[in-house]
Amino acid sequence: MENILKKITPYKWELSKDYKKGMRVPAYFYINRSLMDILERDAIEQAANVATMPGIQLASLVMPDVHVGYGFPIGGVAAFDVENGVVSPGGVGFDINCGVRLLRTDLKEEDVRPRIRELIDELFKAVPSGVGSEGRLRVTNAELDEIFVKGARWAVENGFGSKKDLEHCEEKGSLKGGRGDVVSRKARDRGRPQLGTLGSGNHFLEVQVVDEVYNEEAAQKMGIEKGMITVMIHCGSRGLGHQVCTDFLEILNRAVRKYKIFLPDRQLACAPLKSKEGEDYFAGMAASANYAWANRQIITHWVRETFEKMFGTSNMDLVYDVAHNIAKFEEHVVNGEKVKVCVHRKGATRAFGKDSKDLPTDYVDIGQPVLIPGSMGTPSYVLIGTEKAMKETFGSTCHGSGRVMSRAQAKRKLRGDAVKSNLAKKGIYVKATHGAILAEEAPEAYKLSDVVVDVVHNAGISTLVARLRPLGVAKG
Repeated sequence: MENILKKITPYKWELSKDYKKGMRVPAYFYINRSLMDILERDAIEQAANVATMPGIQLASLVMPDVHVGYGFPIGGVAAFDVENGVVSPGGVGFDINCGVRLLRTDLKEEDVRPRIRELIDELFKAVPSGVGSEGRLRVTNAELDEIFVKGARWAVENGFGSKKDLEHCEEKGSLKGGRGDVVSRKARDRGRPQLGTLGSGNHFLEVQVVDEVYNEEAAQKMGIEKGMITVMIHCGSRGLGHQVCTDFLEILNRAVRKYKIFLPDRQLACAPLKSKEGEDYFAGMAASANYAWANRQIITHWVRETFEKMFGTSNMDLVYDVAHNIAKFEEHVVNGEKVKVCVHRKGATRAFGKDSKDLPTDYVDIGQPVLIPGSMGTPSYVLIGTEKAMKETFGSTCHGSGRVMSRAQAKRKLRGDAVKSNLAKKGIYVKATHGAILAEEAPEAYKLSDVVVDVVHNAGISTLVARLRPLGVAKG
């Protein structure tokens, strides 16, 4: 790939806008040499295609956990001018606001390790998971409409947590602009029974221990200390978000023809931000994002109930909640001027630096917490956003490990029972709905989280704070 990408630094490589006809801006890849060896050529093509889209600002950006996605690469970031730019479902993904939240506890490893199997089994019962899983809640259409607007606030108002939780959510758990009138009946029917469920695939509920602290000041601000038990929740908008994306791809494919937008790949279907189609998609995407925040908030409540039942502690504060698949209106400096743009992050995390007005008051001095999940047997990481990210990546960084093996490949090469056995030898207890999930989501199917995090840390677009080692995992 070195004959295609030009090295800017050992952790940042440029794809010239001369690479492909129609590219308006270059593409920048945040990778190192070892990751370049496994970089998919199709991911390069997707990043180049994104660079051709109307109104794109500065560059098409690619994070180290990159792999091929629908239209945009997963691990892709792009910002579009609000006057002349577009909004694209491919730049958000099907699992709208798939995201991660981290809870800290007052427990230590010695408190939890002897009971980890029992704990994971109880969490597995408390939080329904798996393909098509249905939750313990039944909400009406009118309640769904409230959720589409209020997000996590609806959950808190209905007894699932406290107002303090909202302060530690990106966007305070509610993205402005969500509307129920653009959400189809089919999407509602899929989402109504799934509120409060984990889902399947790479979604998980993980009990961890903080086994390394790299930045004492930032860790202290977040209330994180070595030896502490934490819980990470990774899930999104379930069938509702998937259906909203599916519905609008059809609408925006028509919009591409209507507005005479040239695209090298029909999967980049989009519409002008100021068009009815663009505004309606954003409203449906925001509604789905808010559903996802409500979903994670409800799951948090059931996790707390489980810990209270088993350990007699309800001291489980939310460290932070981040979105990984979302489009948002933000202000950034472009060519020396502060402008409003629509930032698409698909498999990427917002990583705002310190002093941002969008951060909780207790994190203003350190920057936004960034949560990077591992893959069952590999560690997860807590980082913070940086001022360099604000200048280079619209305040963005990676979101996870990134696949190196498709789910089909993983199922052909690996066996779920062997994966479970290997993890048990490492002291990690895993419970899943079926063995195929463990094969699909095995650590071998992903890049090493250590390598991915090393790139963004050394590139300066987020900074290491702590490492979290898994003790037990509940999978969908």
